[in-house]
Amino acid sequence: MSLSDTILSLFLEKYNKEPFMVTAPGRINLIGEHTDYNDGFVMPAAVDKHIQFAVSKNESDLFTFYSVDYDKQISFGLDELKAGSHWINYLMGVVDGFRQRGFDIGGVDCVFGGNIPTGAGMSSSAALCCGFGFALNELFECELARLELAQIAQRAEHEFAGVRCGIMDQYASLFGKKESALLLDCRSLVHEYLPFHFPEIDVLLIDTKVKHTLASSAYNDRRAACEEGVSLLQKKNSTIHSLRDVTESDLESIRSLVSSNVFPKCQYVVNEIRRTQSAANLLKAKDLVGFGKLMFETHWGLSKQYEVSCEESDLLVALAAEFPRDVLGARQMGGGFGGCIINLVRKDAVEKYSLAVRKKYVVTFKKEPDFYSVNFSQGVHAIDKLNRS
Repeated sequence: MSLSDTILSLFLEKYNKEPFMVTAPGRINLIGEHTDYNDGFVMPAAVDKHIQFAVSKNESDLFTFYSVDYDKQISFGLDELKAGSHWINYLMGVVDGFRQRGFDIGGVDCVFGGNIPTGAGMSSSAALCCGFGFALNELFECELARLELAQIAQRAEHEFAGVRCGIMDQYASLFGKKESALLLDCRSLVHEYLPFHFPEIDVLLIDTKVKHTLASSAYNDRRAACEEGVSLLQKKNSTIHSLRDVTESDLESIRSLVSSNVFPKCQYVVNEIRRTQSAANLLKAKDLVGFGKLMFETHWGLSKQYEVSCEESDLLVALAAEFPRDVLGARQMGGGFGGCIINLVRKDAVEKYSLAVRKKYVVTFKKEPDFYSVNFSQGVHAIDKLNRS
């Protein structure tokens, strides 16, 4: 039985009424890491790992959710919209976002489940918020644009989960397109689609099985370091609003004024914003070899300057570099501290490469990594219950 069939069957069994069904994809990010909250550029894509929802109004003020993956049901009322615990935080945050915008959102019944690996850096939380927000928008006829749904989902993460994330994850989940990456300008919130059709290349994610927790202080500390650098630069140049506006020479002018912790983090972001723009031009030219080299550069910047890597991630990227004919590029993906390594691997070498990685990883860390090949997919959309797509 497919995931959507399972979701629908459970919903019908529990509530005996026809639901509205939605699929919300997770995302990968080819390049442009930790640049979104610095007004920079990112290059995400929605992927064929997703969360699916069956949702229906229940003509009350009660919101009831059943998670297939956790086999758990939780309910809350409109007078209980405050940060609680676990995954319910995100859903409360979405409801609160609609209410804050003046929409008279009533209670719903919802069954959801998915196949996005948790903690792997594919933004299951963004898919959860965006998919549920999409469903509420349709059921209550709010007529919000996709960008507004992304902003509601981002606010849910900020206010109800304690993660001061940028908007990339939510944007990618909502605006994704098959066989395309997005080049998103996080200042203007304008994007362009970059075709990614390379039949000979596999986008292979290797899960370190190190579970990151973005709500930990480390993620928010990185953002604070960026803000500290910008604050000092603004005293010298009032036209600087974020690290997007900063050059290497600008940074050098404050090197002696900031701690040895702040300077390299700002330097990484400034370099990564430029690197992402260069990567977009290489992708347009179908130069995946040059693109892959920039991915390696990004990883070591994340590891040595931004300090959000771990020994498992570093080993996998170093190992990828030992296969120059088979692996075009590799880097840690997502917020950091574990999760997945994204690799561009020639299809005819995937099996050989995966076996070599598994052997080295198990010997070194005494645990098995997971491997996921992903394709770029459509963003959040309604499921046709007849065709289940």
